[in-house]
Amino acid sequence: MAASSVLHTPGVNRLLELLDRETQETLLRRMERVHLRRGDRIYRANQPIADVHFPLSGMVSLVVTMEDGLVVEVGTVGNEGMTAVPLLHGADSATVDAMSQVDGDAMRMAAADFARALAENRGFAGILNRYAEAFLAQVAQSTACNRLHPVEQRLARWLLMTRDRLSSDTLPLTQEFLAQMLGVRRASVNVVAGMLQRAGFIRYTRGMIHVLDLEGLESASCECYMIVRRHFERLLS
Repeated sequence: MAASSVLHTPGVNRLLELLDRETQETLLRRMERVHLRRGDRIYRANQPIADVHFPLSGMVSLVVTMEDGLVVEVGTVGNEGMTAVPLLHGADSATVDAMSQVDGDAMRMAAADFARALAENRGFAGILNRYAEAFLAQVAQSTACNRLHPVEQRLARWLLMTRDRLSSDTLPLTQEFLAQMLGVRRASVNVVAGMLQRAGFIRYTRGMIHVLDLEGLESASCECYMIVRRHFERLLS
């Protein structure tokens, strides 16, 4: 079963969907719907996290910024998940920045309300802890992938992850942004995107990538995409 049908129903947050109706209604009374624009900072590293976001659409990246200013993505959140995982474990800040990567909507909950909801509802806490395990697996697999796999496989994996979360074959991504997310030079992205385009897997226009051949793109990716996808499906189906 495709990840998009299990985890990424457009306009629906998977974690909230897994809750019973009464719990959903109780939690939604403590939330507000917000629109996230591309580039919005949701929280900053080593600063108190004020809110938790449950994306309904769009995509959030968790990124590390090094002392020299270089940025690399270490995790991705779509409507299968939530931001601010450290709050689940009693921390009040993170070591990463969270930023909106693609325009979308989310349900926002104040950190204090989130803490109360965890204490009051064991089922809610259990679902979120399952998500945290899946997210940790994503981070671990991405770390190994970034160290061991060539940039063309990493780019294919990242495009597939983005396609799942947006439920669309049209991805609003610039080469500069892709270079930041992959931690490589823009010239490297230009080369490997050209390879994928010549193979007929994607078409790249200014600021937009169109997935033309999904199976071909999956064949160009490494095993990391399917490992993470299946882990999410197993824990959140």
